[in-house]
Amino acid sequence: MVKWGQMYPNQPQPPVTPTPTPPQVDYLNSIAPQTPKKPLFVLGPKLVAIVAVALIVIVGGISLVINTATTNAKKPLETLSARLTSTEAIVTAAKPNIKSSALRTLNSNLAIYMTNTNRDAATPLKTAGIDTAKLSKSVLKAESPDAINARLEDARLNAVYDRTYAREMAYQLETLISLMKQIYSTTHSASLKAFLQTTFDNLAPTQKAFSDFNAANG
Repeated sequence: MVKWGQMYPNQPQPPVTPTPTPPQVDYLNSIAPQTPKKPLFVLGPKLVAIVAVALIVIVGGISLVINTATTNAKKPLETLSARLTSTEAIVTAAKPNIKSSALRTLNSNLAIYMTNTNRDAATPLKTAGIDTAKLSKSVLKAESPDAINARLEDARLNAVYDRTYAREMAYQLETLISLMKQIYSTTHSASLKAFLQTTFDNLAPTQKAFSDFNAANG
């Protein structure tokens, strides 16, 4: 037996009439309690606390990185300021103890120059963010002249002051010049670069003179 759809495949199919929903079912659906949709994230006290702690940790980490970077950038400049000051103090304290007239003249010229240099350093260092009157305690301790002055006092007591002083000052100026070269290669401050270049040009011959005196009298 051939079915209708097989015998006349191109004939339109009769429409399917949806079965009406009984009124009783609509009524029951309308009065049934609706299950509320649960949100994906609920900002309860516990979640708020976790988010707050996470934000504090992140902000603290960023602040630590910034502070560390700032401190690392400032330390060489603070060291330069402290080393210039301690060098002047050593030179000044040595004046009455030097016996050699040539060494005394060399030291007197250096004393005048260090006084002027410490004065001139304030402005370019301030431009670079360094207050020479408010250096960190750790830098001041590291650059204290006390250890050198103690060695020089021993040299005075043993009557070998001049050559000991020449050796100590040659090394002190060498470390000062080395630090200036380091800062010169990293700073972007034009005024600081100019100061460092001028200071280097003047200190390099003096450092060599102290070194030569030590070699001749060692």
